[in-house]
Amino acid sequence: MDRRRFLTSFAALPAATALASLSNPVRAQPAPAAGLLPLKFSLDFRVTSQTSPFFLALARGYYREEGLDVTIDTGAGSVASITRVASGAYDMSLGDISSLIEFHAQNPGKAAVQAVYQYYNRAPFVIIGRKDRGITADFASLRGKRVAAAAVESTRRLWPMVANRLKAGPDFFEWVTTDFAVRDNVMVRGDVDAATYFHDSAVSLFSRMPLEQLAVLEYAKAGLDLYGNAILASRKLIADKPQAVAGFLRATNRALRETVADVEPALAAIKAREPILNLEVERERWNITRGYVAAADTRADGLGAVRSELVSRQIADVAAVFGLEKPPAAAELYELSLLPPKAERLVAGA
Repeated sequence: MDRRRFLTSFAALPAATALASLSNPVRAQPAPAAGLLPLKFSLDFRVTSQTSPFFLALARGYYREEGLDVTIDTGAGSVASITRVASGAYDMSLGDISSLIEFHAQNPGKAAVQAVYQYYNRAPFVIIGRKDRGITADFASLRGKRVAAAAVESTRRLWPMVANRLKAGPDFFEWVTTDFAVRDNVMVRGDVDAATYFHDSAVSLFSRMPLEQLAVLEYAKAGLDLYGNAILASRKLIADKPQAVAGFLRATNRALRETVADVEPALAAIKAREPILNLEVERERWNITRGYVAAADTRADGLGAVRSELVSRQIADVAAVFGLEKPPAAAELYELSLLPPKAERLVAGA
């Protein structure tokens, strides 16, 4: 099934509240704790340090303090994170904002999911190239090269935004469609010159090729200020139980601030969940993730917030790239009235 049909195949839930202004498979579930509200949360992918703050909040009882019995399950990608919430299978999830823009455009006026906290203040989209193939930090060095990417991977799908800014044509380089599972292999063997990655997911490659042999080309340095994965919630939950959403965000924000300051407790929390994790790798991963989660804007705006002009620009860019006839307004995409106070979202040294 192609991505667009997948996004449109779920019936959207009716909106139940006025919009606020902008400012792996499921595990067996235990019985909910007495007196606590059960809340099912889906990650976008597997358990790594990228999402370790959620497990820190769980381990330290922050969700329970908010009256919530939270269950965290692994995910199957950013699109599935949206449709899991839209279908009612999950209450909240972590999903990609550009994909949510598409989802709203395919369900105009009735999309059942909104973003309630901007987790990645910048999307970690990069192309990583081999220096021995002449690739440097300059995107122009990709001209005529072979670049590996999965067929529907976000970094590949959003490349036209970079190309537009570079005034590069569709044949600027050659795409080599490659499964995620073998992307590192084709890079190491030299079958391709470069590959797309989420920057913090590239630690698997960095463990096999010295970083000094690689050039990292960040989409953000091509002038793209894209928001990445955000915490999503169903409109029904926002309308019927806003205190539950607000409590989840307070607990998560508390743990995220603590993880930005000191990642070690969060690493211990994910190690308890997934004993096979290599904490040296996960520590390196978080060092990259931190730069995208606590990006420069958060110094003034705090964690979780967005800037309306950047959201509007991203909506316009996504609509242009994918030919969306009815792109959503920024206020339809986000419901940020349930964020913790700004003072509680500021991070020292962000």
